[in-house]
Amino acid sequence: MARVLSALVLLPVVIGTVWFLPPVATLALAAIASLLAFMEYAAIARALGARVPRTIVGVAVVAACVAIGGGFAAVDMILMSAVIVVGALAIGSGTPGASVLRDSAASILPIAYIGLPLGAIAAVRGVAGREAVLLLMVTIVVSDSAQYYCGRSFGRLPLAPAISPKKTLEGAVGGLVFGTLAMTIGGRWVFPDASLVLMVLVSACIALLGIVGDLFESMLKRSAGVKDSSQIIPGHGGVLDRIDSWLFAAPLYYAFARYLRL
Repeated sequence: MARVLSALVLLPVVIGTVWFLPPVATLALAAIASLLAFMEYAAIARALGARVPRTIVGVAVVAACVAIGGGFAAVDMILMSAVIVVGALAIGSGTPGASVLRDSAASILPIAYIGLPLGAIAAVRGVAGREAVLLLMVTIVVSDSAQYYCGRSFGRLPLAPAISPKKTLEGAVGGLVFGTLAMTIGGRWVFPDASLVLMVLVSACIALLGIVGDLFESMLKRSAGVKDSSQIIPGHGGVLDRIDSWLFAAPLYYAFARYLRL
């Protein structure tokens, strides 16, 4: 029941923001999501023994999201500045050891893993319109649902037992097939200039990247020994749990949308 109620609250907020409000509202929503997802990531990193300076890296994650989502030419400066600051903090600790590279890498990763992809989704709103953002949402939802139901109905072969024991190869194939169909069909209206072959190829890659993104976050959580990234969304876990598929699919989708608008 909690899962259904949460969906009934969140879906109208997200869809309403994307569809009825100006692009800056989508960017604001992406920035909020990036901050919440980063806080969950930092908790996972801490459980793995990595020290991530939350304030500095959190600002960098949100700044990267806003920079790419708002079309500002500052992403490179944000990344370079973050590397310099994280490196300076490592020197300031005055403690050489194997943890230096681990902590530094764990601090830089969320900028590219969380901030940039969520910013890319917001940028799609400005580049290709609200329909394009909703098409990505629908594709991921259809793919996730197909993975679940195909896995329950036909699942026999484990997909990645060490990472996510309940996921099956049959479920992944179902998610790939139905996700590809959803984006290809919707793409004929959203991206009329794209050829059918290109649309099918991009759709398949988006569906596949969504599956890989889900597995990557599952691997992070399993490595840290946690089931959900947080409990902020009753019945659904954390923000990172809800957007993990989007984070890997968004960069390619953004590149595709920009390519068609050149």
